[in-house]
Amino acid sequence: MSLTVLVDYDSGNLHSAEKAFQRMAAETGAGDILVTSRPEDVARADRIVLPGDGAFPACRKALGSYGGLSEAISEGVAKGKPFLGICVGMQMLATWGREYEDTAGFGWIGGEVTRITPADPALKVPHMGWNDLVIDHPHPVLAGIATGDHAYFVHSYHFRVDNPAHLLAHVDYAGPITAIVGRDTLVGTQFHPEKSQQTGLRLIANFLRWAP
Repeated sequence: MSLTVLVDYDSGNLHSAEKAFQRMAAETGAGDILVTSRPEDVARADRIVLPGDGAFPACRKALGSYGGLSEAISEGVAKGKPFLGICVGMQMLATWGREYEDTAGFGWIGGEVTRITPADPALKVPHMGWNDLVIDHPHPVLAGIATGDHAYFVHSYHFRVDNPAHLLAHVDYAGPITAIVGRDTLVGTQFHPEKSQQTGLRLIANFLRWAP
């Protein structure tokens, strides 16, 4: 039986994410969903999901405070297990986070997390609410998702990737804002798929079926 682990490191309420993943796992026959902070559970998982809410440095520190958890995630990624980062969990794929202080990320997708600076000063930061995705590169987790589909965002910082090939989708907020990144067995969404209705549920289902 396949196991998908949602990593719990006290950086956000995982209830809605757990329910969304459980629902789509049941619909797709994708096996079990487990919310856990135990490194041994991450080690035996077939898929790893890293959520995150709040500031980059606080989330990175919190993840490191659970003995062996960060290492178990890294080992799973090194073995080629499918990985999905959500919100700050996606930002931690970057080389650096520039929120409040320079903080090293996992460095799995080159780039840095910087403050959103819309060209139109009338646009508020944080970027909050629904926005239309623009698909930049096809990917198995985007099957059935098209430019113009809506996703729900709440963030003040975004991921500026070094390699344009790693930018799977963006949104426009008086300038491009990174929405989805990916390479190899890694994918990350700045938006919350569990709050993005049909678009988000489809992405979750696609991730649970993904066999890179």
